[in-house]
Amino acid sequence: MKRTHLSTATTLCGLCGLLLAASGCVSTTPNLDHDFGKSVSLLKAQQILNPEASRNTDPVKGIDGKAAKSGYDEYQKSYKAPAPLTPLSINIGQ
Repeated sequence: MKRTHLSTATTLCGLCGLLLAASGCVSTTPNLDHDFGKSVSLLKAQQILNPEASRNTDPVKGIDGKAAKSGYDEYQKSYKAPAPLTPLSINIGQ
């Protein structure tokens, strides 16, 4: 049986299609996962001003304990009983 140019072209296109389809099965995950998350970790590390801050045992200076507690209590109380709202009145033309 004699092959025609159409038959050869069809076979060649089919082979190329088969190779193209088979290349989709190749896993690229190891190459992509190798550096996955490193940029986020690097950005988080660059945003830390003082990485050794947790080892500092000096007390905070500037406010005593009584004043800090009083301020904190007033802050908490402001959410329990907020100040009443006054009605808004606008006088136009009088």
